[in-house]
Amino acid sequence: MHDWPWYASWPRGLSISLDYPPVPVYKLLESSAAKWPTREAIVFQIGEGVTTYAELWEKAQRFATALARLGVRKGDVVALQLPNSPPFAVAYYGSLLVGASVSPCSPLLSARELEHQLKDSGAQTLVALDMFMETVMAVRGKTRVKQVVVTGIQELLPSGDPVDVKAYGPRTYSLLKLLLDTPPTPPQVKIDPDRDTAHLAYTGGTTGLSKGVILTHKAVVANTLQLAHWVMGGRPLLRDGLLHIVGNPTPGPDEPWEFPVTPEGGKVLTVVPWFHAMGITGYLNLPIYVGATMVVHPRFDAAAYAADIARHQASAFGGAPALFHAMLAVPGLGEKDYSAVRLVTSGAAPLPVELLDRMSELLPNAVIMEAYGLTEMAMAATANPANRSGKRKPGSVGIPVFDTDVKIVDLDDPDLEIGYDELGEICLRGPQMMKGYLNRREETAAVLRKGWIHTGDIGRLDEEGYLYIVDRKKDMLIYKGHNVYPRELEEIIFTHPAVANCAVIGKPDPAAGEIPKAFVVLKPGASATAEEIMNLVSSRVGAYKKIREVEFIPAIPVSLAGKPLKRDLRAMEQERLRAAAEEGGGEVAATGDEEII
Repeated sequence: MHDWPWYASWPRGLSISLDYPPVPVYKLLESSAAKWPTREAIVFQIGEGVTTYAELWEKAQRFATALARLGVRKGDVVALQLPNSPPFAVAYYGSLLVGASVSPCSPLLSARELEHQLKDSGAQTLVALDMFMETVMAVRGKTRVKQVVVTGIQELLPSGDPVDVKAYGPRTYSLLKLLLDTPPTPPQVKIDPDRDTAHLAYTGGTTGLSKGVILTHKAVVANTLQLAHWVMGGRPLLRDGLLHIVGNPTPGPDEPWEFPVTPEGGKVLTVVPWFHAMGITGYLNLPIYVGATMVVHPRFDAAAYAADIARHQASAFGGAPALFHAMLAVPGLGEKDYSAVRLVTSGAAPLPVELLDRMSELLPNAVIMEAYGLTEMAMAATANPANRSGKRKPGSVGIPVFDTDVKIVDLDDPDLEIGYDELGEICLRGPQMMKGYLNRREETAAVLRKGWIHTGDIGRLDEEGYLYIVDRKKDMLIYKGHNVYPRELEEIIFTHPAVANCAVIGKPDPAAGEIPKAFVVLKPGASATAEEIMNLVSSRVGAYKKIREVEFIPAIPVSLAGKPLKRDLRAMEQERLRAAAEEGGGEVAATGDEEII
């Protein structure tokens, strides 16, 4: 294992490998509640309610007891359709404590999508926000759901009024009333971390109906520990039934810090959705394990988020590049004090180098760490070093984290591993891997081959083991037989001073197959022409990669996790072409320079 190239670039002060104690996921909260009972775990944006670690653990135990009384048993599935909030954390850890698997649902699922996830997962219990109950009621009778637990904002206010659930029919309960009426005495459930499912996480369904990714307790705990110790140093130790952090380097009073996170508190701004893999592992389990205080926002408001980073003197925050784009557009941003920020993490989508530079100017005391992962790997697989002296490469997503391996295979022959700086499909393996897709044997076999996850992402490894993501296989376009990678073109477009955001897709074309088309969002008050954008790109790339068409739009569509929804842009183009063909009686010719390559 130690002959992999990235070990020569290994961050100073980190062990090469970690031991992963065989514990269930809820042990992360139980341990922190025992060590830091009075420390604030959650500061909720609405009402500024505060929940300590001891209170959160007690409520999780009460909810586990309530679930057991409602008939939930080990192996059952509890679905959560909640925004980031204290009830999400209570329901999540309480469900795991009683031995159930948790299936988080996006709050924005349509009725059809929610019905699919509930049916596919086999969930018999659903915890939902009252604002979503119209959708829940529309599908409840079509699923195996036996009982629904409802919460609402009023349950979080100082008055603490339970939600009135009478209108929702039998076997519907107020979460607050369950917590008030139930003691914290859950049954003792034996969990095998290697075998038992913690998360039944559903992918975005970009190519059809979403799939359930089976993640064991071991996988979720392993990935939490991998990322926590990557940014903190030290190692985990199981002692007296609790998880401890040992060997963590702590600088003296006059020494500069080397690792940005310490197990001594600190505040983390949290808005990345907990229903998403990046959110639940990186912005719930990880802060809980290290004993941080999470300042939780249920939805993203750029101005409020930026203000809270300064007001709470947050030491860490993160998300997808779309979040940073929005933050940087907030008026008066540079007038606030962000000197306490030590760590910014970026994931879910490529971080343009130009955006990285702008964030570095705003946050001179922070390490900005771009990382890469996917739901099938619990969350993270690679990351740039987080220690101050570590080598971070702009445009790279770093090196594999503890006990994780990466290889690049030929795009046409997945059994053929290729060399450094050659483009191919990225493959991953590690203790955080999924077991497979629920009830999808063929799709599991296509992705999980000979112990490796075949990601569908195109990238390359350099000679030091740093990974570069070029594009998704499905985002690559073919212009007159030539492979064109949109991210390369997007990086160039981002260097234009008027550009706030952009996305490049392949637009269908009868002569070329596909042409590169750019959708561009301009900064407020800025201006640019399509010719400027096209000329900027053509001056830096080969002729076959040139942008053939530019369209200026108000915003790039993104998912709740911050991923650009290029499929929406492609669908819009397909509809336009169809409508134009019907109107004109034939196919539509592409615009721009169409020289033969």
